[in-house]
This record gives sequence, C-alpha cells and structure tokens, in this order.
Amino acid sequence: MESQVSPLLQLLLAHVFFFSFLLIVSLFVIFSVLVHFTKQRVYCNCDICSAYLSSSWSKEFNNLCDWYTHLLQKSPTQTITIHVLNNIITANPRNVEYILKTRFENYPKGKPFSTILGDFLGRGIFNVDGDSWLLQKKVASLELASISIRTYAFDIVKNEIESRLVPLLSSSAAGGSKNNNRLDLQEVFRRFSFDNICKFSFGLDPCCLESSLPISLFANSFDVASKLSAERAMAALPLVWKLKRLFNIGTEKELKKAIKIVNVLAMEVILQKRELGFSTNQDLLSRFMNCIKDDNHLRDIVISFILAGRDTMASALTTYFFLLAHHPEVVLKIRAESDRAREAHDQKFASYNQIREMNYLHASVYECLRLYPPVQFDSKFAQEDDVLCDGTFVSKGKRVTYHSYAMGRMENIWGSDFVEFKPERWLKNGTFCSRSPYKYPVFQAGARICLGKELALVEMKMVALSVVSKFDVQVVEPKGAPWFDIGLTAMIRGGVQVVVKERERSDISLQ
Repeated sequence: MESQVSPLLQLLLAHVFFFSFLLIVSLFVIFSVLVHFTKQRVYCNCDICSAYLSSSWSKEFNNLCDWYTHLLQKSPTQTITIHVLNNIITANPRNVEYILKTRFENYPKGKPFSTILGDFLGRGIFNVDGDSWLLQKKVASLELASISIRTYAFDIVKNEIESRLVPLLSSSAAGGSKNNNRLDLQEVFRRFSFDNICKFSFGLDPCCLESSLPISLFANSFDVASKLSAERAMAALPLVWKLKRLFNIGTEKELKKAIKIVNVLAMEVILQKRELGFSTNQDLLSRFMNCIKDDNHLRDIVISFILAGRDTMASALTTYFFLLAHHPEVVLKIRAESDRAREAHDQKFASYNQIREMNYLHASVYECLRLYPPVQFDSKFAQEDDVLCDGTFVSKGKRVTYHSYAMGRMENIWGSDFVEFKPERWLKNGTFCSRSPYKYPVFQAGARICLGKELALVEMKMVALSVVSKFDVQVVEPKGAPWFDIGLTAMIRGGVQVVVKERERSDISLQ
C-alpha cells in the first residue's frame, strides 16, 4: 500500500511545486510590468507615437531613419519626442553642442544603454562612463596617436588590399557579368574590415577574405551578438527582452550562445599572449596588456574596438561605392587627382601622407558619410532635469538622441541641394574645409569624439584609390535608395550586388 501512495504523493507534490513556481513567476511579471508602467509611458495616442506603434510610417518610408528625418525637417525646433520610447530626438546643432560639450557631464551613456549592451561589450570604452571611460580613453588616445601604430595599421590595410581584396575583385572581373560572378560588395567589405580590425586589435588573422570566402565562427557569432543587442535597443518594451533573458529563451538564448563563443575565442587569444609574451607585439591588445591586468576587462576593451572598427568601416565603404557607381563624374575627378599626386612625386604609389593630401578624395569621403553615416544616431540619458537650447524640457532619466543621418539632410545646414552627393560642398579653392562637428557629428564630437577617426579615414581612402584606379564597379541591386537592416550600424538589407570590370590603366599601388 505504501509503495502505491508514495508515487501519488510525489506526483501531487510535483504539481504543487509546479503551480507554485508559475504563481511566483506570474507575480514577478505583474510586478515588473507595473514598475515598468510607472517609469515609462507605454501608450500615447499622439500622431507620432501612433505611427510608431502601428508601423504606419512604413507605408511612405522604407527606413525608420527616413521617417525620423521627415519629422525633424518639419519640426520648427528640429526636435521631436517619441513618448512611448521616452526618447527626445534632435537634429538641431545647438542642442547637439549642448549635449556633447556644454553639459557633457549631464548626458552620459547611462545605465539603460550599458544594460542593453552590457552582456556583449561589458566594461568596454563604448559602454561605460566616468573613471573607467576616462582611463580607457587616455590609453587609447596615446596609442592611436603614435606614429608606430599608424604605420602598423597602414601596413595591415595595405597587405589586405594587395593580397586579398584586389585579387578577389580581379577574379570576379575575369568572370564577366554573369549572375554567378556578381559580388555582394557589402559582404566583401565586412570580411575585409573584419580581417583588418582583428589583426589590428588582436594580432589575429581570421582570413575571412580568402578567395574561398570561408565561414568564420568568430565573425558569425560577432554578427549575431551585434544584431540581437541592437534589437534590444529598438524594443518599445524593454521588459520583454529582459524576461526572455531571465528565462533564457528565444533571441536572448541565441544571444547568450553567440556571446559565449566570442568570449571563448577572445580569451584564448589573451591567454596565449600571456603565455608567449606580448611586450614586442604591436597590436592594440598587447599595448593595453601593459597597463591592464584584468583579462575580462581586456576582452571587453578589444571587443568594443572590433565592434567600432568592423561594421562601421564596412558600412562606410559599401555606401561610398554605392554612391560612386551612381556618380561616374566623381570617380573621374578622384582618378585625376590621384594621377596628379603621383606625377608630382614621380611615384607609382600613394604614401600615407600623399593620401591625406588628396583634397577631393577627402571631400568625397566626407560627403558620403554626411548622407550615410555608419552610426545613424547616438543616445545619452539625462542625469538631472534640464532644458535644451531650443526650449525642450528634459526630465531626469530621459533618453536624448542626436540623429546624424537626419542632420545630413537638413536644408538650414547644407542648403537646398542637401539631397545631392556633391563633394565640392567641402572644398574652397580646391582645399578641403571642415564643418563644425556639431553640425556633422558623424565621428561624434566633444570629449567622446571618435579616437580612430584618422585611421578610419585613411583606410577608406586607401581602399577607394586601390579600387577606383583598377576597376569599374557597377551596382546591380539595389536599384533605388538603400533599405537598412536594424542594427548598431547601418547595413544595407540584402547587401549590394555589383559587377566588377577591370580597367586598362591600373598602375597605382600603395606603400
């Protein structure tokens, strides 16, 4: 009899335990929802919020950034509020300067942002504030400003161009214009930039741009982690992804798996450097290892730099050649300038300094980044109540976003021809003239200005000269304006399909 009761009792206890667990979870969810409702306005029937929640904006605009641009263009103050996101969005240069410079201390990245990216970036420079940010900035500023690391970066990019990028494009050109010889230029540049940034940051070559275009576990996991982290930032109800993370389900389970793979591979490199020695190595990780002993912190720092240098460069190069393909007159002017530079120095190659002196090339890169900044917007969170320059009230804890993509399309900043790709707008008597970084915050501005700006610009121009001098690139898809995927950087949905043709004259090289 006892043997029969025992299983029944166990079954009853199991059911009691299960339903008790469900009750506790339900109470937790209800409590979390109530807390969330008190902190954030989750419903608003204003026109902007209604359009956002119903996605009715997508009937007229392909991209969310284009809809935001439209709203900001119509706004008298060039500022709007998305109440359901608790987000103030501005394209007003005075506000941008106020946020990034005048009241910098009141607008840090903030805990909400660090929570979103914390699992992926940890305590890396792009996800922290205060002393931790200041320390990493000081170390990175000293290292990235040195001649030795600029030479090291230049040599890495030069080698990747000559040994992988140019041979790949030549191979595609030799195959003609058939469908199977089309290239996804965005994928090519993602692989190109990942090889470069990994060699620069880790001293590790993932060989993503080898002719066979191999699958990289590290690169794929990095992509997944970046994409899913960005989806967290776009969520109207952050509670949803937080609950999914708590129960390790859905996209949060996938994100956790991807981050684990990235962490394991990153730590393997760090431990290997500890064992073999790093004092004579030139990569960024080795330089940081001289002053930071915490391996987990080192991992966070390097992953942040890879994120900053990989997708941003791929995005910038993709949209650059997308624009050049539609503006052959700009290509001709770049070729003419490079010919003059080589003739003046009686050389067949472009050096680091010669590349920096090419004003029209420089202007064409800046003009591309005006229209298609790799990071379309950046957000801060107010520490205390404040009022922006245009009179917009900012309550404590509110998200404040400056929208670089929209700012590149403001008539009061760029004139009535703002929609045109026109490098000449940056030139005065043939010499490049910069604009206020608060009107053009592509590289951020103020204390958080991009530390790798000069390296990134030189890399873009090296690729531009190498490709433009040797090849003609024709875009097959997309035929119209690009659609962007949701992500931390602006990647074109479906990639950019191109046909590459060899040019007869191609006597420029890099040194």
